[in-house]
Amino acid sequence: MWRLIIKLSDHEKHSIEQFGKPYTEIHVWLDEFAGSKEYGMRHRKVRHHLSGIEEAVKIFGEESRAAALQHIVDDLHEEGWSEDMDELPKNRRHYEQMGLF
Repeated sequence: MWRLIIKLSDHEKHSIEQFGKPYTEIHVWLDEFAGSKEYGMRHRKVRHHLSGIEEAVKIFGEESRAAALQHIVDDLHEEGWSEDMDELPKNRRHYEQMGLF
């Protein structure tokens, strides 16, 4: 069962379970705009998509790809996304077009 809001510690724990490292810097970067005046909890549209994963790889290296994907999938489940939707959002616009906020 997914929690209403996944916390940093939850993302870190999941990364340790899957990859043996917490990848804190990646999770913090992905959620940088969380709670901001501009986005609030709608921050996910900024980096929680395939373009965000590619940006994370440019910043943190190829090793960050799996942890960023894990973080995004965990959060997208809260937004109503599921694996049977066949695709992750490609970018911010696609994220919004899919009705994810």
